[in-house]
Amino acid sequence: MSVRLYIGNLPKEEIERQELQAVFAEEGDNVTTKLIKDRKTGKCRGFGFLTVNNDEQADHIIEKYNGHLFKDSAIKIEKALPRTKGEENEENPTPKPVVNTGGNAGSSPTKENKKSKKSRRGGGSKESSSADTEAIRPDPRWASELEKLKQMLAAQTTS
Repeated sequence: MSVRLYIGNLPKEEIERQELQAVFAEEGDNVTTKLIKDRKTGKCRGFGFLTVNNDEQADHIIEKYNGHLFKDSAIKIEKALPRTKGEENEENPTPKPVVNTGGNAGSSPTKENKKSKKSRRGGGSKESSSADTEAIRPDPRWASELEKLKQMLAAQTTS
């Protein structure tokens, strides 16, 4: 099974895929790279992907090349997050954090949100159900930061 690695902190200039591939050339031909470029300018967007054959090789490459200098930038390599269903054709690996503000503003629409929007169009003003708020969960990588912000906000409103 192939493993996809995220390569971050690439210089935002015109880079060719072969230049990035040359960095990993000693790992063999079974390592492939994909450079994500801006469609308008053709310059690198600052990240790319590396596909390897297995987890052991992925761990070896992460250990060996994480922090490696590529055109005066220390690259960051980590296992890529799996794509979600709505992002299959997008080339954006960084998920947008979802913040539960009590409403639908600033959050990505879920099935429950779409249903509740349709029901509101019928004329009556319906409050969002508890299922809507339970379906929106913060990204686990930001959950602790979000909790700190909630506590700071609560402290400000009480004083």
